[in-house]
Amino acid sequence: MKYSNKEDFDKANIFGQGQANDAYAKYFIGNSFLNGLTDFKAGEFPLFNVTFEPGCRNNWHIHHAEKGGGQILICTAGEGWYQETGKAPQELKEGTVVVIPPNVKHWHGAKKDSWFSHIALEVPGEGTSNEWCEAVEDVTYNNLK
Repeated sequence: MKYSNKEDFDKANIFGQGQANDAYAKYFIGNSFLNGLTDFKAGEFPLFNVTFEPGCRNNWHIHHAEKGGGQILICTAGEGWYQETGKAPQELKEGTVVVIPPNVKHWHGAKKDSWFSHIALEVPGEGTSNEWCEAVEDVTYNNLK
């Protein structure tokens, strides 16, 4: 369901908006927010609810791994987009689960006219690292329907 109204979105965003994603802001177009769902600093498996304002998306990026690894997105509120390099964009809606294999260049974010949130988890692996790449071009993003 699309949420252009923040108040309605906040009611649907059951895992909460959290704080401004300042640490990674340079890798996003628009504003995003992180809400830690586990105590990862105490060794719990790290889970985050990531909230995107309408039009916000992250840069192309790759979750590298020699063994295991990758990322899983569990869409919880609003509507967004996911795209792997060389593939058509995929619509994201509440309940969509995306399993992103390691070493696959991709991006994800909100639709132009909807707030969006997903739970993000990085799959454990060996030799893991994240590589942030170029921004998603406005022309490409603005042509998504």
